[in-house]
Amino acid sequence: MASMGLNLEEQKAVDRFRNDVVEPSMSKLVILDFWAEWCGPCKALTPVLEKVAAEYADKGVVLAKINVDEDQFIAAQFQVRSIPTVYAMFQGQPVADLTPARTETQLRQFIDQLLAKFPVQAGEPVQDIAPLLAMAEDVLGEGDGERAASIFAQIIEIAPDSAAAHAGLVRALILAGRKDEAQGILDALDPAIAADPAIAQARSALALAEDAPEETELAALRAAAAERPADMEAQLAFANALYASGERDDAAAKLLDMVATDRAWNDGAARARLLQIFEATGLEDPWVSATRRKLSTVLFG
Repeated sequence: MASMGLNLEEQKAVDRFRNDVVEPSMSKLVILDFWAEWCGPCKALTPVLEKVAAEYADKGVVLAKINVDEDQFIAAQFQVRSIPTVYAMFQGQPVADLTPARTETQLRQFIDQLLAKFPVQAGEPVQDIAPLLAMAEDVLGEGDGERAASIFAQIIEIAPDSAAAHAGLVRALILAGRKDEAQGILDALDPAIAADPAIAQARSALALAEDAPEETELAALRAAAAERPADMEAQLAFANALYASGERDDAAAKLLDMVATDRAWNDGAARARLLQIFEATGLEDPWVSATRRKLSTVLFG
């Protein structure tokens, strides 16, 4: 997939696609599912895809999913006009349209034909860590850093090469206030894992959390922001302290207020800080999606 002339968001989408789809497809058969939250047929098809992909995992079949709302650029490259749309990918290229296969039997027939046709490398049976990652992310989203860190650590024992699990562990440790341990995890990563975009997000999250204030300092910043509502420097310092202290929602609300008050202040510093938080959290995160919609409303009404 070409990457010349792309904007930042499009380049990130391409990088994710290369990491999640193209690279695995160099030796595996990747079932690529284009879907969306609002798509009823997608929800009916997902269990079928997941079950069959798990059955064929030891034969070199993996499942990758593209949310067409979040990755519109990738969906456009494949000219997806309706969903669900399902392709089989091998060595970076679509080799079959699996969209007509809506039952387990039909999907197995397609896959058997493709495995007989292409030199797909069989894999060892592995435990599907996707549900565990989803569970850990849910716990992290609830604000329980210690429990989330424990779950991510267990996932790493199962899948030591999972960049998502390592990144999640770093973010959980940050939330739990164990920043030195988070830094230690990052420092000890294998270079192949360290190059993953998920790890870059974790590094950004740690950088944002480095200046977490003491409780008394946070109280002073809170008071200064309340006493001087027109002082944008005071508002930004308070917002930064809120985020570094783990109060993500309040930090975002303060930055949104700043954008609404004066979006051009300090070359758009409040908006830039929000975007940095989005990147550190992960652009696919539901909280980021919801907060980006709030930002769009402030900017464009």
